[in-house]
This record gives sequence, structure tokens and C-alpha cells, in this order.
Amino acid sequence: MLTKEMNSFSAKAKAICLKNDSIAPRLYDEYGVNLGLRDENGNGVLTGLTRISRITSSSLVNGQKVPADGKLWYRGYEVQELIGSLGETELGFEKIAYLLMMGELPNEEEKAEFCGLLAACRTLPTNFTRDVIMKAPTEDVMNSMTRSILTLASYDDNAKDTSIENVLRQCIQLISEFPLLAVYGYHAYNHYEKQASMYIHHPDPNLSTAENLLMLLRPDRKYTDVEAKVLDTALILHMEHGGGNNSTFTTRVVTSSGSDTYSTIAAAMSSLKGPKHGGANIKVMQMMEDIREHVHDFDDKDEIEAYLSKILNKEAFDGKGLIYGMGHAIYSLSDPRERVFRGYVEKLAGEKNRLDDMRLYQNIEEIAPKLIAKKRKIYKGVSPNIDFYSGFVYEMLGIPQELYTAIFAIARIVGWSAHRIEELICTNKIIRPAYMSVMEERTEER
Repeated sequence: MLTKEMNSFSAKAKAICLKNDSIAPRLYDEYGVNLGLRDENGNGVLTGLTRISRITSSSLVNGQKVPADGKLWYRGYEVQELIGSLGETELGFEKIAYLLMMGELPNEEEKAEFCGLLAACRTLPTNFTRDVIMKAPTEDVMNSMTRSILTLASYDDNAKDTSIENVLRQCIQLISEFPLLAVYGYHAYNHYEKQASMYIHHPDPNLSTAENLLMLLRPDRKYTDVEAKVLDTALILHMEHGGGNNSTFTTRVVTSSGSDTYSTIAAAMSSLKGPKHGGANIKVMQMMEDIREHVHDFDDKDEIEAYLSKILNKEAFDGKGLIYGMGHAIYSLSDPRERVFRGYVEKLAGEKNRLDDMRLYQNIEEIAPKLIAKKRKIYKGVSPNIDFYSGFVYEMLGIPQELYTAIFAIARIVGWSAHRIEELICTNKIIRPAYMSVMEERTEER
């Protein structure tokens, strides 16, 4: 690469781009443009209809919109009730995946058939791990997975077929293959780039998705029932979220163009990996490491509040003035996923002897919303979201940070698949939003 020449050009080009690509903020108001497809209250602009999931965060009282505890539904079932129905031991990722994709809960025979299909598909083409995944190892596991997804299209004789039957087959195969793409991608990076030992385990067809994930990741292949249950719950809670999130919208946009399943899911992956979307829990973990370094007594709420105030005032941590894991674009009083997840986190913290850390999280959860409300103008309320705890869970499970967003993808591909199928069935029109041009006409100077 012409590094010196390129750096010189880029420095000059940046100034030119800043001059010619900047748009005055007043123009967005003047033309009624909703930045980020959100109105002035932060509500998403309606761009479609779905029967897959729903989110609520407010209620109407005397015609007024009032903040309320958040709720999340999958196919008409409240997620909290779905997870509660599984009891203390049942692992439900596969059952809930069937619900999201098919629109109804499976009976025992249908569940067994679906789990059998997932187990049979939980494999990769001959030499794929060696020739594709290990060929160019990278710390960015999401990029590694995306490359693998696009390459898998070359092994599919019907890659371009967008019939519902074929897309269902492709989605089921990708749901099964995602844990392998993620874990093998990490092991390749860990071996070639970090000089660690290499071990590649084969998946066990008798294990669930969560169990296989833990088994594939660990040298000794061992895990506890509590570990599997907590990870399974995390996967269910990350599986789908209302349809309006960035990566799911990407899925529907690319699907509407007539593109194939592999390209569509690769596009969704590229969307999810952004730190404003799927990478949020990594920022929480970095913040928590910083808090541990500066707060000496995890039970001293005054000390915790004082340091959180410094973070909010841009005097500590990354200087952005944000307490990560607090607040959500949709939820106000509470994130239902966080409420469900918290109990499982506490149980895992007890098993891992991390109750001191758990108290720190609980104290921050209590203090931060009040502090934010006092220091900032928050109209819809603020509460911890699921990202506040998910990174802590993954850390306790011994999952490296390079895999945090990949695990999100292992769950969310179920939602993407459901939305792709719904888009194919319900609409036959390419999604084409409008942009108002504010370009000034010019004449060439001679």
C-alpha cells in the first residue's frame, strides 16, 4: 500500500469532505426529516407491519402517554411467561426458535423433529474450518463469521432460490452453524494471533445450542447445569426485539431487494457488530473494570454515587458522560429482558463466588437511574437494560470479549430468519426510503 501517499491524500480529503458533506441541523427540522427514523420523542417511524414480536414501554391514561414497565412479546406470548414456563432446568432456545420462525409453539413431536434438524445441520462442509475460518484469523470474530457466511453460499447449489421452503432450509442450517462459525473463528484467532493452544471440538448432536456453545469453547468440554441454563436464557432474551432494531430492519431491506439468504444475513451481521447496537455490553464491561479500580468498597453507596457522578460529568472513564447499560431507546421504567435475566445472573454469581461483584452491579442499578434523572432531562425515565448484565454473565462463563457480539448474533439470527420469511410472504415491494436533496446547483468555472 502507498501508505505515505494515502495518508497525505486522506488528510486533505477529510477537510474537503467536511466542507461538502455537512448539512445544517436546521434543515432537518425545516423539511420534517426524522433523524435515525425516530420522531422528536424518540419513537421509531412506522416502516412496516409484523406479527413476530412486540414491545411496549408506555400506556395511555386519559389520552396521555404515560411511561410503564416494559414488556416484550414473541408471537403473542409474553417473554417473561415463556421463560417461566420452562422451569428451573429445561433449556428452551430451540423451542422458542420454532415459535418465532413458525408462529406457534411446537408439540413434543414437532419440537423433537426441529431439534433433530438443528443437530443434523450443526456441521460445516469438509475442510471448511481449515480452508476458510483458519485461513485469515482475526480478532474481529463478527467479520470472520460474515466472511464464512458468504463463503457458505458457494457450497449451496440453491443459494439464490428465495422460495419459502428453500429459505427455511437455509435459515435452519445457518442457525445450526452459527455457534461453530463463532467459536472456531475465535479459536483460530486465539491460536494464530495470541499464540495459545488450538483445540477444535466437534458438536454433540445430543446437546442443546447453549450446551454446545460451552462445550465447544472449553478445553475440557465441561459445564454445569446452571451455566447452561443462564446462557440458554440469555440466548432466548436476545433472539428477537420488536422488529424495529437496526439489524432486523437491515434484514428486511436486503430481503426486499430479492437478495439471497447468505447476503441478507451477512448484511445483518455487519449492522449488528456496531458498538451502538450489538457491541454495547463490551462498553459496559470496560466501564465496570474502571469502576472497580476507583471504588474500593462495593457496599459504600456514597462512594459509588460519587464516582458515577464523575462519569456523568465527563470527568472519569471515557469522558463521554455516559453510564453504559443504563437507558434504552424504547424502554423507560424497565427493560423486561433485564428483569427476567437478573435472577439468573444472581444464581450464576453465587455459583462462581462473585457475589461481591453482584452487589456492585445491584448498587449501580439502584443509584444510576436516580443520578441520571437528577443530572439530565429525562422525559421517559431511565432504567438498566439487558446489556448491563449480559457482559458480566459472559465473563463469569469464561467467554472472551471477542465473542460477546457473536453470541448476540447466534441468538438474533432466529429473529432475522423470522423477519426474512415474513417479508418474503407479506410483501413484494423493494424498500426504498426517500432523501430530500439540499444540494446547491453549480456551474463549472472556466
